[in-house]
Amino acid sequence: MAKITASVYTSHIPAIGAALDLGKSHEPYWQKVFQGYEASRAWQKANRPDVVFLVYNDHANAFSLNLIPTFALGTAERFAIADEGWGPRPVPEVVGHPELAAHIAQSLIREDFDLTIANELPVDHGLTVPMSLMFGQVAKWPCAVIPLHVNVVQYPVPSGARCFALGQAIRRAVASYGEDLNVHIWGTGGMSHQLQGPRAGLINESWDTAFLDQLVADPEGLSKKPHLDYVQEAGSEGIELVMWLIARGAMNLDATPKVVHRFYHVPASNTAVGHLILEDQSPQLKGNHA
Repeated sequence: MAKITASVYTSHIPAIGAALDLGKSHEPYWQKVFQGYEASRAWQKANRPDVVFLVYNDHANAFSLNLIPTFALGTAERFAIADEGWGPRPVPEVVGHPELAAHIAQSLIREDFDLTIANELPVDHGLTVPMSLMFGQVAKWPCAVIPLHVNVVQYPVPSGARCFALGQAIRRAVASYGEDLNVHIWGTGGMSHQLQGPRAGLINESWDTAFLDQLVADPEGLSKKPHLDYVQEAGSEGIELVMWLIARGAMNLDATPKVVHRFYHVPASNTAVGHLILEDQSPQLKGNHA
């Protein structure tokens, strides 16, 4: 039986990918950011998943204002790296798990989540930057990936409560898959940042810290936070944090998760960097079955 054993939460700032790709990770400005992920890469090596279910948002590369699905599940065998205007990032192609993805799609749609099925889905920095932060610069990603795009760009965007409920449905879907797989779920995006208008450059450290605290201790209460709170307190792009609630909803909600690692840093580009690793406290699969 497949099982979700851990969740990872991280910002997916594009400048982090550029810093890695251009060999700037040891420059003083970036050093503190990448040091915050050293423990994460060590943990990831010791707890290698078979599959990462990765929640992110597309940045007008796979979709545009002409077509924006609220939730789009990647069911392909492979996902090309998107060209974001300066060529694709020099990272490995992403290999999917179409059998598990199709099973999850079937299960979620039967639970009345109206997913878009994406059999072709170029993935951008929203997905590749978290992969680089957690796995480093590698010739091949060490596991399969199932991408889930969430619309957090064009209103109306899904509520935190809807995202939290979707995470719980994903957990049920994974648990009903017959193959013995160790699955991690990642929520990406945020934290506080605003990229345009009079408040461009906004960072709210106290709000971010409270969000991280509540994400661990009271995710259901956090899921009820209205959109307006995100926009007012975390900036227009802070709404990306609703994607973290999908990952948190997919954890065992009957037990407080183990906080393996927590990191927060400002600024990186013009954004706050937040990062958490949570381990499920229910019995776990042993080893890797890839």
